[in-house]
Amino acid sequence: MAPLTSMDSQMQLLGKVLDLRAQNAQVISSNIANAETPGYSPAKFEFEQELSQALQRSKNLALQQTNANHIPLGPNNFLQVSGKIVVTEDDATIGDGNGVSIDQEMLALSENELLYETAAQLLKKKLTLLKHVISGGQ
Repeated sequence: MAPLTSMDSQMQLLGKVLDLRAQNAQVISSNIANAETPGYSPAKFEFEQELSQALQRSKNLALQQTNANHIPLGPNNFLQVSGKIVVTEDDATIGDGNGVSIDQEMLALSENELLYETAAQLLKKKLTLLKHVISGGQ
């Protein structure tokens, strides 16, 4: 049963990555939609470092928080990763105070879409393999 448990956690991870990438796409799309809005400051959805740290912690010994007043160490489980939206005030804005660069946002959207599609394809392959195993290799 250990291989199926491993496959299940990999599928959960890919599902979580798809959810986080979808949230990232919404934030980037919002920046693009507000490219003409005076005074708009672009936002960025940050989750990669938090996800990486959670994956590293799951490989190592999990630290326990023995008192509610202790400083939280961050998520021990990648399913707890939620990411955060960071709004950056741009001091070097042109004219109307809008800090959105369409070129940078389109590049970020393309990169995010590529990574989303990659995770979706990996999940599809995992599901196809599972279907193959369940059907007895036929």
